[in-house]
This record gives sequence, C-alpha cells and structure tokens, in this order.
Amino acid sequence: MVAARAAFQQAGHYAPIAGAVAAAVTAEGPVLDVGAGTGYYLATALGDRTGLALDLSKYACRRAAKAHPRVGAAVADAWHGIPVRTGAVSTVLNVFAPRNAAEMHRVLRPGGELVVVVPNAGHLSGLVDELGLLNVDAQKQQRLSEQLAGRFEPSSSDTAQFPLRLSPEEAEAAVAMGPSAWHLEPEELRERVRGLGDPVTATASVTVAKYHRVR
Repeated sequence: MVAARAAFQQAGHYAPIAGAVAAAVTAEGPVLDVGAGTGYYLATALGDRTGLALDLSKYACRRAAKAHPRVGAAVADAWHGIPVRTGAVSTVLNVFAPRNAAEMHRVLRPGGELVVVVPNAGHLSGLVDELGLLNVDAQKQQRLSEQLAGRFEPSSSDTAQFPLRLSPEEAEAAVAMGPSAWHLEPEELRERVRGLGDPVTATASVTVAKYHRVR
C-alpha cells in the first residue's frame, strides 16, 4: 500500500493539493506532519525549513525519511502523544489523517499555524459510486471546526478540485489511500476497477484549511 501511494504521488496526480498545502505554509521554523505517510506533502511544503514526519507505519516513515534532505521521520501514534517538545514547531500539517487537536496545539509555538486537508463530499467522484466506496460525510467540515474550536482559529480556506485520468493500477492506489481500503479486499477492488475501463476518469475535491493557534 505504501509503495502504491508513493507511485501515485510521484506521478503528480495530487500535485494541485501539494501546491495548495505549500502555499498555505508561511511561518518560518520547523514543520511537523502528523500522519505524514510517505512525506510527499511535507517535502513539497518545506522550502528552506526543517521537517519531521510522524506516522504509525514504519514502512511509510522509511520513505518519508528519504523524501527530503531536511526531513526526519519517527514512528508514533499521535493519539498516545506526539513525541515533540511543547512549542517546538511553527507549522503542523495534517493531510488526510486523523488529528489529535490537543497535542497539535501543545507542540505548536504561540501563533503557530495548522494546515489541514480534508476530502469534500465530491472527492473521487467517478470512483465512489461506481466502485461502491464509502462516501465522505457531508458534515466533515463542521465536525473539523468543532474539533479544533477553542484551540485554533480559522484564517483561510481553499478548495482544490481537478480532474484525474488514471490507469487501473493508479485508480486502485487512489482508493487504497482512503478509508474504503479497510472495507474492500484487494482482489474485489481490482475486479471492480477493471470494469471501469482504461483510463479511469474521476474528480479530486478537497479543502485546504489554515488555522492559527490561540491561547
């Protein structure tokens, strides 16, 4: 799954998302990516900063550690505490990943920035209904705001929406990067994707939201 994700990202399919994340990062100082996966978004947004990638997967962390010369990586479960000193980072990234608002608030310096990427209801249209995938909760943005309330204040929000033209293997990888990966056996997913033809067309739609630490 990690190898498929890396290949998908390296092919540039989600480059508009990475670009929007990079544009949102404006603070100087270290960047922490919580749920970093392969380190793709962190490396794109880093600029001349240093970065740390955190992920539960040691295989993902191995790739993240090689994503950029100034990126380190650590295997960690953010729900059990982020292994970073209080107030040590200027920016926290959280891209398609669960978030521990209290811990992200703790490790950010006063006034530090949080950049969150969440899928919109229309994300991967062209795949979701056709393959019987899980739909994105229409209240996802509201739940995010409620989760961050009191610790983070919203400062900007942008939508990145763009077409995708994928090979069947890339379509499988796109699905495997989301929650539907836990609800479909690989063989079943492969069979369903084959029924879509080649290339597979879809639409990506995400919100890139930026917040500032308060208190």
